Amino acid sequence: MPNYRYILDTSPRKFRCPDCGKKKFVKYIDTTTGEYLPENYGRCDREANCNYHFNPYKDGYSKMIREKENGNNSDWKPNPIPKAKPIPPPPAPTFIPGEVLRQTLTGYDKNTFLQNLLSRVAYPLAGTDIEKVVELYYLGTILDGFRAGAITFPFIDKGGNVRTIQVKEFNETNHTTGTGFYHSMLSNQYKQNNEPLPAWLEGYERNEKKVSCLFGEHLLKQYPTNPIALVEAPKTAIYGTLYFGFPDVPENMLWLAVYNLSSLSFEKVEALQGRRVVLFPDLSKKGKAFDLWQGKAIEFNKRLPATKFVVSDLLESKATEAEKESGLDLADYLIKLDFRLFRSKKPPPELEVIESKPAPKSVKGEKYERSENIYFFPKPEQPAPELWPIDELEKYFNEISIPDESIIISQCETILNPRLFIENQISETKAHNGQPYFKAGFERLVSLKKALT
Repeated sequence: MPNYRYILDTSPRKFRCPDCGKKKFVKYIDTTTGEYLPENYGRCDREANCNYHFNPYKDGYSKMIREKENGNNSDWKPNPIPKAKPIPPPPAPTFIPGEVLRQTLTGYDKNTFLQNLLSRVAYPLAGTDIEKVVELYYLGTILDGFRAGAITFPFIDKGGNVRTIQVKEFNETNHTTGTGFYHSMLSNQYKQNNEPLPAWLEGYERNEKKVSCLFGEHLLKQYPTNPIALVEAPKTAIYGTLYFGFPDVPENMLWLAVYNLSSLSFEKVEALQGRRVVLFPDLSKKGKAFDLWQGKAIEFNKRLPATKFVVSDLLESKATEAEKESGLDLADYLIKLDFRLFRSKKPPPELEVIESKPAPKSVKGEKYERSENIYFFPKPEQPAPELWPIDELEKYFNEISIPDESIIISQCETILNPRLFIENQISETKAHNGQPYFKAGFERLVSLKKALT
């Protein structure tokens, strides 16, 4: 097989095609120098729709270079480069209307993901915290169809535009069993009913990208000074908020997500200009995810002035090989721990966060060196409240007949086993009466009493 001096770039990098204007253009590279040929030499990947291909062998470039290298000063000229068409600006994206988003903001008592956090995990979270995180991120529920009970994660940009709504199905251990997008579900419903698509949906399906902003990006204006925690999936951002605290405390992290590992891009992180950002990649075989995000952090630090990106090696430094092979994320570790431990001033030692930073020189094969240990969940000390009247509540529950069926105590919270719930919460509240981080359990008992009366 012959070795060619000029080959099409094999990297994933693409440019705007000089003919059709789409970012599908692959340039030719001179293998002796590693540099790109003049800008119009390349091929558009849209072979069926564009078919632009300016070849250095067929269009004279290789002969011209050969003549020059042989010292031939003849007047021979290569074929002229075709005149590029003016590249039209990309069409304005179509956003999902607000009323479509509002359709999902209901049915929280049937939301498997949220109900798991309230009653099925080892350390159930407080209903007030669940309600707060629902309002913060506009979490919703799918009520009908084969994805009934799934949670919706809307991606809303800094301008308040709904870019997309991800749909995720979870089992009772909060592991993903299915995923999709709300616009696809709506489109399928219209087609199955032989109904025309609404104008917004027709335009939306023509968008070049659907996931085109960060999950939680709409919160950047509301919390302009908080440091940023950036993870892969919305689920992990929700866990991070519930465990490490809400951004109404300026020192707390504002948790955002990119969607998945390969979705971390400069176009998305531009919204983080001027912030301090800590990246938390998921685990992966041989640390490939960690290495990928390290490289991205180097690029972003160079391209975004006054912005600092660092990569946490919290998981990478502590995980076993089996855990790396399984691709665990931060949420998989958090859910096994008591969230109340994270609300104290001193963090639990097993969750010490060690950041990484790039070496001073930017060279090929650049290494990361460890920086100082950084704890990112300080909270101001809170005065201990007065003791709660748990004896009165215990007397009340002992004197009434406790129903066997589940009881709804708030829009987001359903008590599946009232008897077991009362027994556990009374015991725990007695053991920690007056300690601020156990007040949520007492408040849930009060809510249950109100529901029963």
